[in-house]
Amino acid sequence: MRWLRKKRVLLLLFTGFTAILFLSTNWMSWFYPIHYKAEIRKHSLTYNIDPFLVAAIIRVETNYKTGRESKKGALGLMQLMPDTATWALEKAKLPDVSLDRLNHESSVNIELGTWYLRSLTRQFEGNRIAVIAAYNAGPGNVQHWLEEGTWDGTEESIKNIPIGETRHYVQRVIYYYDQYTDIYSEF
Repeated sequence: MRWLRKKRVLLLLFTGFTAILFLSTNWMSWFYPIHYKAEIRKHSLTYNIDPFLVAAIIRVETNYKTGRESKKGALGLMQLMPDTATWALEKAKLPDVSLDRLNHESSVNIELGTWYLRSLTRQFEGNRIAVIAAYNAGPGNVQHWLEEGTWDGTEESIKNIPIGETRHYVQRVIYYYDQYTDIYSEF
């Protein structure tokens, strides 16, 4: 009988501890963490880009793992293609940044990726969905789709994006963006 009481007490303590833990913390952030918050915050403020969008793109691209190079050659946390990165480095005028640094240094990669998002935001006049699609498929493709009427650039018509990889990419970024904005009250 004592043995049974001890188990009940332990179960009650465990349940109480678990309830307190879940009620006193933002436990959903365990499932949707944001790494590199300081860098994302800094560069998002500099380039006036929503930090949750930057975090969602990083989550989809590399799940916050540095030094990644895709099969197609995209570099770093934000998976910038070398040609795009070279172009962006020239336009952004970032001193002393090589492609190797871009691949291995999170802050440099986040800065250039955020700068590129600002460039896309200007090009697509603030249309966040078109910006996400252009980040994946390239701005030329997205501009072509919009001009020929293949896709109208809205979230409701994502199913009309002609490239399946881009369609899925946009859906995933929006999913993580929504999760982050629901979970975190501020960045």
